[in-house]
Amino acid sequence: MYMVTADEMRQLDRYTIDKLGIPALTLMENAGRAVADEVMKLCAGRCGSSNGSLGGHTNPTCGADDADVFRGQAIEKVAQTGPGELPGHGEVIRTELRNHGRHAVWQREHWYILVGKGNNGGDGLVAARHLTDAGLRVTVVYAASPDTLRGEAAAQRDVIAALGIPVIVYGRDALDLRGASGIVDALLGTGTQGPPREPYASLIREANASGAPLVSVDVPSGLDADTGALHEPCIRARVTVCLAYLKRGLVQYPGAEAAGDVVVRYIGIPPGLARECGVQLRLLTRDTLREALNVDVSRRRVPDGHKGTYGHVLVAGGSLRMSGAGLLAARAALRIGSGLVTWAVPEGLLPHVIGTAPELMLAAAATGRDGEWNADSAEELLQLAQARDVLAVGPGLGRFTGDTGWLRRLWEEYEGPLVLDADALNILASAGPELDAWKPRSAAVVLTPHPGEMARLLGISTAEVQRDRITHARQYARTRGVTLVLKGARTVIACPDGTAYVNTTGHAGMATGGAGDVLTGIIAGLLAQGLNASQAAAFGVYLHGVAGETAARHRQHPAAVVAGDIIEAL
Repeated sequence: MYMVTADEMRQLDRYTIDKLGIPALTLMENAGRAVADEVMKLCAGRCGSSNGSLGGHTNPTCGADDADVFRGQAIEKVAQTGPGELPGHGEVIRTELRNHGRHAVWQREHWYILVGKGNNGGDGLVAARHLTDAGLRVTVVYAASPDTLRGEAAAQRDVIAALGIPVIVYGRDALDLRGASGIVDALLGTGTQGPPREPYASLIREANASGAPLVSVDVPSGLDADTGALHEPCIRARVTVCLAYLKRGLVQYPGAEAAGDVVVRYIGIPPGLARECGVQLRLLTRDTLREALNVDVSRRRVPDGHKGTYGHVLVAGGSLRMSGAGLLAARAALRIGSGLVTWAVPEGLLPHVIGTAPELMLAAAATGRDGEWNADSAEELLQLAQARDVLAVGPGLGRFTGDTGWLRRLWEEYEGPLVLDADALNILASAGPELDAWKPRSAAVVLTPHPGEMARLLGISTAEVQRDRITHARQYARTRGVTLVLKGARTVIACPDGTAYVNTTGHAGMATGGAGDVLTGIIAGLLAQGLNASQAAAFGVYLHGVAGETAARHRQHPAAVVAGDIIEAL
């Protein structure tokens, strides 16, 4: 599933209208119908459905026949053209009865459609017409004078007037949203930037305060369509009906929370047009893994395979104070399917970790009894790495004198894929401008920073990273020629060629110590099994999240999940 910026969406719209010849009014008609469909689905959930009620309010007067109507059962009148009612004697004429008496239940629904002056408002006006046709009571609320509408939106305004659908002009007429069954937010579209101005701001506040379920058209008004930033005020939607393509801001927090359930609806713009126009951002799903990244999501094993078939990972991490981080990464590399894993640790730590995971091979790489890493260990690590397929560095590593030169040697002299996490990233950040002088690597590099580590790599604040995670991740990946995994809610995977993916698996319970170390091991293990950097990073993040979900079900609550549970759920 492609994800677009507001500017990309405008380009796709124009191409569809100008090059493909699909009229703008047709796109608006399809968009409004899609919004109306989703509103009626919400109504269906409220009527006689134990798991789909809105805000817990069911309709006690909804009978069995009415429930069938709400659930979308075909309601039609049948006329025989042959003699009497004898089947097989003549043809049948079927007529949809949208306003038949059995639809009287719709009239108990009163929806307000909040309309801005742009095309977003035009979509809302089309939705108002379709909801009226279905039998719902509808009131259109113009945020400003209807005379301010232009183009296709103005054409829809005139249709609403001709049909006699009730209209309120905000600020001129009295408005009380407290009795609304629901509200459609068609105020501000993807092109709006900055906080909503009056009268939109006041109308948004009234809608939020109404207690009615809110359905937003394309994006909630007040939400930045590109970054997910929430301006004040911002609609808090129950459902967002996203038109044509998923907007970036609906996937990144805090926007994802304000958007509620997001439904992407086709409106006539060809689904493949995003690819043809060079859109490079996708939602990470099993289909994306298969189709865009060519990943075998079944993780098939060849019948005659052996431990050498599935690669050998070398994990350099752990110290006397933080041995668990290295152990978690090494165990995860094993559990994800690596044939062999060697855990390299300081000599002083070795006696303390023997037997902690009998499947692991251990190697002492830093001499001394203090259990800490030192600059002299680079030579030993490079010798160990010669016989391994992947080197993962950082979990539990700590900082030490000469660590920048130590990491530079690994960067420049190790010829296989390199995964850097935790303190390895902090060392990389401390290199500063010197990093430009490091020899470019021919083999892949995967960096797995959390937002704080990403901020140090970029030399900016963590808050600034979080304001636009996708852009920062993509820019760094392209500039440094690395595959970057920006961890956190909705992890971003950015590749050197500009392509990027946003993951939605996992949950907040995975915000626990060691979970990132597990991800490092997973990615290293997938690299050892022959996946390229983009495949290993994306598939690793996806599997990490799925394992966290499995662990939460096993523990019966997300908060109970610890990093070791994620490994066992792989």
